[in-house]
Amino acid sequence: MTNNDGGKKPNNKNPILIFLIVGIVAIILFKLFSTDGSSIFSNGINQSVEYSEFKKLVKDGQIQSVSIGQTMIKGVNKNSTPNIYYTTKRVQDSTFVPLLDEKGVNYSGFNEQNFFTDMIGWIMPVLIIMLIWYFFASRMQKNMGGGVFGLGSANKLINAERPNVRFDDMAGNKEAKEEVVEVVDFLKYPERYAAVGAKIPKGVLLVGPPGTGKTLLAKAVAGEANVPFFSMSGSSFIEMFVGLGASRVRDLFDKAKKQAPSIIFIDEIDAIGKSRAAGSMVGGNDEREQTLNQLLAEMDGFGSTAPVIVLAATNRPEVLDPALLRPGRFDRQVLVDAPDFKGRIEILKVHIKGVSLGKDVDLNEIAKFTAGLAGADLANIINEAALLAGRENKKEVTHKHFKEAMERTMIGLEKKSRRLSAKEKKIVAYHESGHALMGEVTKGAHRVNKVSIIPRGMGALGYTLHTPEENKHLEQKHEMFAMINVLLGGRASEEVFLGEISNGASDDLRRATGILKNMIVYYGMTDVSGLMVLEDFTARNRFLGGGANTREYSNETAQKMDKYIQEKLQEHYEHVKQTLRDYSGAIENMAKELLDKEVIEGDRVREIIEQYEIDNNMESRLIPLEEA
Repeated sequence: MTNNDGGKKPNNKNPILIFLIVGIVAIILFKLFSTDGSSIFSNGINQSVEYSEFKKLVKDGQIQSVSIGQTMIKGVNKNSTPNIYYTTKRVQDSTFVPLLDEKGVNYSGFNEQNFFTDMIGWIMPVLIIMLIWYFFASRMQKNMGGGVFGLGSANKLINAERPNVRFDDMAGNKEAKEEVVEVVDFLKYPERYAAVGAKIPKGVLLVGPPGTGKTLLAKAVAGEANVPFFSMSGSSFIEMFVGLGASRVRDLFDKAKKQAPSIIFIDEIDAIGKSRAAGSMVGGNDEREQTLNQLLAEMDGFGSTAPVIVLAATNRPEVLDPALLRPGRFDRQVLVDAPDFKGRIEILKVHIKGVSLGKDVDLNEIAKFTAGLAGADLANIINEAALLAGRENKKEVTHKHFKEAMERTMIGLEKKSRRLSAKEKKIVAYHESGHALMGEVTKGAHRVNKVSIIPRGMGALGYTLHTPEENKHLEQKHEMFAMINVLLGGRASEEVFLGEISNGASDDLRRATGILKNMIVYYGMTDVSGLMVLEDFTARNRFLGGGANTREYSNETAQKMDKYIQEKLQEHYEHVKQTLRDYSGAIENMAKELLDKEVIEGDRVREIIEQYEIDNNMESRLIPLEEA
């Protein structure tokens, strides 16, 4: 691809300065040659006379009218054709005005206009506007290079490097690394693939939740291949000036091609790659659309002579334009997901290097507790634990510090200053005890790790921490109903043991209702709609951001849905209340211990339930660990 500037040096002259100079000159010329409509000298002959002569003309009755300024006096001859206009310097003369009255001469005052002050009055507003424009334009374009209006340059926005990161420095992304190994091989030995006629993917889209290591994986690819790595954020292409984004795309690809083989990495590509059918575009000349079109054109323009591979990262692949994802552009999508149990252990081992660990720290237990968390979350937990140990002036980071750090990350900070009254603590204790018991005696529910009535985070007055043993990608129908039973346990416990309900279960009810609605609308798990999906989840997220109503069913179906949700919630609520009555003593003991200690570990919860079953000769309903 040839450079459009034809090899010429860029013009470094600042057009805003030239425009300002031309504007000032135009104003001066206009003022010099324009006539003042307010002046009495609109046409005729102008004469300058001495003050004594001017006064004599007044006495002789030859002056028709007089205009008096601060330093000048002007007069109009009465009978001359064409008119003669007299100008004289004003002097201090107390007899002049009475003389005008005596002769019946009309007189008035006028504002004298000084050329320089007049010019300042014209130029200053223009200058201020230009300076404001220059300031904001400079702020927006300061990183572009080539001055405020250096539209074609994005050098300062392009991060060019040769990363030292290798695949060995990464952990928890084994499958993703395997997917990009052939990209590394192609960059190292492009002739090997060209010899057999193979075409390497032009683009690889890294998809995954935030914090899973997409950027790190892209750097590792460049590091393993030992090639230049050019990276930009998707938002860096977008500016208020139309055409800047497209220009920056061209600059980025030109630089990469000059140093090929190389890698281009675009982070958060959804900032420029959103679907053009989403209705978010203002028109055909929209800056975002022009930028996307240029990106599509550049990726089509790759040839075998310039082995450049584009890596991009996003956590919203559903919003991307289909033209980006077709073969020949982003041929391959690599899922960089949250790590599994083994991956979390590997990530923890990477991040604990340099951290003094206590003997009671068990990485396996931490990995089990943190199911579903990304690598960035695990790194944050280790750092938080180290900070807690340092705050306590400890030499080592112990299990206690890790547990507190995990709760901070997953729930929020302890709010010791948010004091609850004795009545509120009692309500919270029974509420959380209901959640905990249902979590232990309901098949398909997650085991209880901890119960607390210490406020945490933005609004939690207490919490029951359920921890899955491993990441779950599928939920069975009975597991969804189990989640509903656990959620209803708090409200049911308040009603059964306190005789009155509070507003503390609002979020529980919202989540339980949402589970039932999803079972009807998306999963085909009920008789309301059978196997029919009532809403297009993908379309809703792609075109409406997931927040709009995309209902595709009749009012009759909506009524059936409402009735089903209401009846199911009531049915499960009655079942939960009966279960809590069956374990009333266990709930009482649990709530009493919570009021006394504020925190109960999961093992202690199970001890209380098991002891109550033994004391009352009950068949144990505790769910074994392997079935939980």
